[in-house]
Amino acid sequence: MFADAIENVGGFTRPIKTISRNYKESAVIPGLATLFFVNDDGCAVTCKHVAQQIIHAQTVNRQYAEFRAACARTPEGKSRAAAVKKLELVHKLKAGQLIQMKVQFDGAVSSFTGFDINLHPELDIAIIRFKGFEKTLYKGHAVFVRDMADVRPGDMLCRLGFPFPEFSDFKYDAAADDIVWDRTAGSGNTPRFPIEGMFTRQLAGSDGKIYGLELSTPGLRGQSGGPLFTKDGRICGMQSATKHLHLGFDMVGEKMMLRGKEQTVNNQPFLHVGHCINAEKIKEFLRTQGVEYFEA
Repeated sequence: MFADAIENVGGFTRPIKTISRNYKESAVIPGLATLFFVNDDGCAVTCKHVAQQIIHAQTVNRQYAEFRAACARTPEGKSRAAAVKKLELVHKLKAGQLIQMKVQFDGAVSSFTGFDINLHPELDIAIIRFKGFEKTLYKGHAVFVRDMADVRPGDMLCRLGFPFPEFSDFKYDAAADDIVWDRTAGSGNTPRFPIEGMFTRQLAGSDGKIYGLELSTPGLRGQSGGPLFTKDGRICGMQSATKHLHLGFDMVGEKMMLRGKEQTVNNQPFLHVGHCINAEKIKEFLRTQGVEYFEA
């Protein structure tokens, strides 16, 4: 049903890969989010909460670099350990705290010099504009639904994103006390993953105005910022969040026969539903920021 649409939308949907590390730990933690391009000028859309993480990474990296520089100026000797502890207090560092995060935009654009981020003042929408790139590496661009009235509760829709961080092209460089991207360390590939769902309900804010739509299935972790589309590949929204609806079929201390033995079972079932920002709100924000987009 969605095979052709997935191939089309997959051409301009790309992963946001992250690696991170916590203080006093060497384990490198991979992460993923999603963006999709809306024109041929290197302009993409993702969630505001994803873009804020990218912005926060720049602050975290700078603060840890300043801490390392201060430590490097501390003389070796018996008093060094105490001096480092004082620096930890000054820089507000403690074990388990995020200290480094690196971001990579695979398959987006080549050799870019930077990017600008525009955050929506209220909704979970952000625009990323890549600057100074040599060429685009994505294929095509989003074509939005012209009228959201064409998308009705009961329609089957699909989301595309990158929920499973299977890439391994990174490592911890102990000598430099740094996390780095390294193609020799492993594979950079991470699979895209589609998930379909039925449009169940409209989503409205506290002001009663419609801003999004709910799907009967969850958006998966890492799919935030990924496009929501119809069977003909038109973009009608963007995956933003997953909500958990309590079904009320709780089982507390129930006796059941499992594997031939009576056992006590506790279960609190929830329905996990996807919340998406609709295309109209995305287009509205693109217009306010002067970004070209397409619809049909």
